Amino acid sequence: MINTEYFTEYFNQLQENNNGTLISGVRKKAFDNFNKLGLPVKHEEWKYTRISSVLNKDFLTPDLAGKSSFSQVDLEAIQLPGTSEANKLVFINGLFNADLSKVISDELVVLPLEVAAASETYKTIVLSNLGHSSAYLNDGINALNTAFVHGGVFVHVNKGKIVSHPVYIYNVCDAREQHILAQPRSLVHVAENAQLKMVETYVTIGTQESFTNQVLEVEVEKDAYFEYYKIQNDADQANQVSTTHIRQTGKSVVHTVTISLSGNIVRNNQNIVLEAEYCEAHLYGLYFAQGKTHIDNHTVVDNVQPHCFSNELYKGIMDDDSTGVFNGKIFVQRAAQKTNAYQSNKNILLSDNASVNTKPQLEIFADDVKCSHGCTIGKLDEESMFYLRSRGIGEEMARSLLLQAFSTDVLEHIQLPAVHDYVTELISKRLQFDLV
Repeated sequence: MINTEYFTEYFNQLQENNNGTLISGVRKKAFDNFNKLGLPVKHEEWKYTRISSVLNKDFLTPDLAGKSSFSQVDLEAIQLPGTSEANKLVFINGLFNADLSKVISDELVVLPLEVAAASETYKTIVLSNLGHSSAYLNDGINALNTAFVHGGVFVHVNKGKIVSHPVYIYNVCDAREQHILAQPRSLVHVAENAQLKMVETYVTIGTQESFTNQVLEVEVEKDAYFEYYKIQNDADQANQVSTTHIRQTGKSVVHTVTISLSGNIVRNNQNIVLEAEYCEAHLYGLYFAQGKTHIDNHTVVDNVQPHCFSNELYKGIMDDDSTGVFNGKIFVQRAAQKTNAYQSNKNILLSDNASVNTKPQLEIFADDVKCSHGCTIGKLDEESMFYLRSRGIGEEMARSLLLQAFSTDVLEHIQLPAVHDYVTELISKRLQFDLV
């Protein structure tokens, strides 16, 4: 495990290179917070996910690991369908790689985060959003990423612009030589009446272990639309803490889908803050784990202003010795009258050794709202299995049909055709059944 002395030395080196800048001030505050909080060992929000057990390896940060040999040929081998018609942003071991990235939409502004922070045009946006996630994630893992912000990326869509191609973000860990600690950082700003679609995925190459501690912060302004997909289908030795923090600062619509299929320990923090009246947010998630994979989804929907609507549906399928965690919180602040907020978590256990811990929560401080939440944990419906078997359908095919029907409620909300077909194929292969 990388010790505290190394972190201090690494932090001081970064500060020397950026002394007195906007980002150096954000780093300093976060590093002090990290030293105070440490890794989340006895932390209620990490009760079911012991992330400290992962960090007992000798993980190397990019400066210690040296320059990766990851090439364009390597990238082509892992690209998602539709990449040729998409803007492509590539992170290698947590650092934005401009040479492997490609921007094809004229409506899109992509800059190194440090450049945007120093720009008169964008520094106000950076200052108001960078580190905002810490207000909802008061733990050492989030602080660790912010304390070492460098090599990040700033994505901006100007007022009234509709980005003609989606943005694909590749978070790549090159673990062919050593264990890698990667900390990608992205800041996205969707200005008034603009639209952006984004897909994010994670890939570890090599046989060594990886730990990705990633933070994506997004601001969506008035009359804007933001569509976001996260696909996690990484190697068995890959560990992730992935934070997506979205602020709706004007009346706007946000649509998110999270698909988590494999990895060692996977933790998703999904926060949506509705800071303006008449905001609309949709959150969908599917986690389908096998082996010893541990998938933890923590969501927060914070209704700050009145007349907002949110709908949240997360579904889990757990097989073998896998573990699932869902902790969903809906906050309705005192001023947020006329809020409509709905949350549902449904889980199926396919093995006696699989487990799920689920905790939906409502905290309501207003008195004129419509809110509901609920969760279920069970096995495949015996009556449905009997019905299919009585029609001559074999047990394995009947099982696959029922699981496909269970997952469809989430998959149908993937609105990019290439991504929808890709995820459907992944589920099909896992079920060993042709679903086309």
